Amino acid sequence: MSFWKKYDNEIDPDEIFLDSKNLPGFNVHQFEGRLEKPITKRTVIILGIFFSLIGGAFVSRAGYLQVALGDSYKERAENNRLRHAPIFSERGVIYDRNGQLVVSNEVGKGDYPKRVYNKSSGLAHVLGYVSYPKKDSSGFYYQEEFVGKDGVEKKYNDVLSGEAGLKITEVDVFGNIQSENTIHPGVPGKSITLSIDKRLNEKMYAFMKNLSDGVGFEGGAGIIMDVRNGEILSLVSFPEYDPETVSSGDDDDKIRSYLKDEDKPFLNRVIQGLYTPGSIVKPFLAVGALKENIISPSKQILSTGSISIPNPYYPNIKSVFTDWKAHGWVDMRKALSVSSNVYFYEVGGGFGDQKGLGIDKIGYYTRLFGIGLPSGVDLFGEKGGTIPSPNWKEENFPGDNWRIGDTYHTSIGQYGFQVTPAQMVKAVAAIGNDGKLLKPHLLKEDKSETDYLEKQLDIDKESFTVVKEGMRQAVMEGTASGLNISAVKIGGKTGTAELGTLKQFVNSWVIGFFPYDEPKYAFAVVMEKGPRHNTVGALFIMRQLLEWMSVNAPEYLE
Repeated sequence: MSFWKKYDNEIDPDEIFLDSKNLPGFNVHQFEGRLEKPITKRTVIILGIFFSLIGGAFVSRAGYLQVALGDSYKERAENNRLRHAPIFSERGVIYDRNGQLVVSNEVGKGDYPKRVYNKSSGLAHVLGYVSYPKKDSSGFYYQEEFVGKDGVEKKYNDVLSGEAGLKITEVDVFGNIQSENTIHPGVPGKSITLSIDKRLNEKMYAFMKNLSDGVGFEGGAGIIMDVRNGEILSLVSFPEYDPETVSSGDDDDKIRSYLKDEDKPFLNRVIQGLYTPGSIVKPFLAVGALKENIISPSKQILSTGSISIPNPYYPNIKSVFTDWKAHGWVDMRKALSVSSNVYFYEVGGGFGDQKGLGIDKIGYYTRLFGIGLPSGVDLFGEKGGTIPSPNWKEENFPGDNWRIGDTYHTSIGQYGFQVTPAQMVKAVAAIGNDGKLLKPHLLKEDKSETDYLEKQLDIDKESFTVVKEGMRQAVMEGTASGLNISAVKIGGKTGTAELGTLKQFVNSWVIGFFPYDEPKYAFAVVMEKGPRHNTVGALFIMRQLLEWMSVNAPEYLE
């Protein structure tokens, strides 16, 4: 015990000793009987330093925000009161080749002008549609431009769009507009003029619809092109959609019906529809045969209705390849006129002492005319096609070797052959203009023929003359005689492609050019998947249109 403790009368708690009898009855689990000690100075000092540091940090951050970033936050606060809003410029309008408006703008309603599409049927796949500017639930635009979604609206979107402007709107705390100021007025879009004649589109579409309703075709496509510069006068895909309905997006039921329609109204059949061509490929094989000197145009081949060759697996059994009828002796012109299968079996694949082009040359010459390849038309989504070959067969039917019968079928446009109407009009135009392969286009521009000339085919004019004479003969007395009208001389070729394993459906084709003596325009029309027994098809569509043109648009027939 220390000195000071000796004279200290106070007794500390820990100096008291209690025996068990004198223990108080505290409930220690309820903290009874505990002695509390005061907080030490050291603890108070540590807590003071801690809270001082926290306070200093808050003061420092507040000073930084108010002093260093004060101007920035002031500007941001001001901008919360000043809203930026787009000024939507008018989209460029669209004219047809005759200066008729086919797409305009409806002004004075809403924040932006709505597109107004000409109600003439047959223009939907040419014009396309747009997606309008879109705003969120708070009223702010997150898409501030028109977006072309199909047709020329999409292809020439950059030209038609122009440039949006900007305005500043001052609002109060409740969002009420106090004032508006234009910062940038924007630039209107430019107008474009198409090479399309909307009258031709309207009439062709109507004729296709009437025939489909009456006979049972699932769809159709047609295209007319200038053989001098590649301008497209008419491009029709049946059925079609309503561009205004699709652009607005308001009629969900109608749009849903388009999407569910088995006839595929959104499919542009002219550039995306792949069809078995049938006999319309024969003129191009004829050109190739003349170029390769495998037959003279005057040599005759006998068509008794079929040819037969030994079956490679069963030599005692003949493989028979039929003609659609026995034509007797036919030279090249008559073979084109009557569409003799036997003639083109032999010219394409060879038979007896007649040498054939062979499948490689068939592929070469059809592709030379652009068949099986995208035409290059100024629309998005164009398809290529298929020209059967040994490699193609190996990829699609592994282990099944190429046989002469495959070459025969390919020679008449059957088997796996697939083309689009756009390719066929480009190809037949090159026959009409003696070998100028032109790029089809929908924009009417002040350009020369050479601007759209892809290439001049290295084929002599005499070969084209023979083929054109055969196509003229087809109209005068052959399979295309339905086009033999008094208003204009036409060279044409029909085709009927059988579909399905049971061949109960057909595609009906017609291609050609006019006027015959000095061709200016080429055409290709296909009617899709009609009943086999029907005898009225694509040729009837073209005849009706030409007769209508002779009265209402005679300038095209002169």
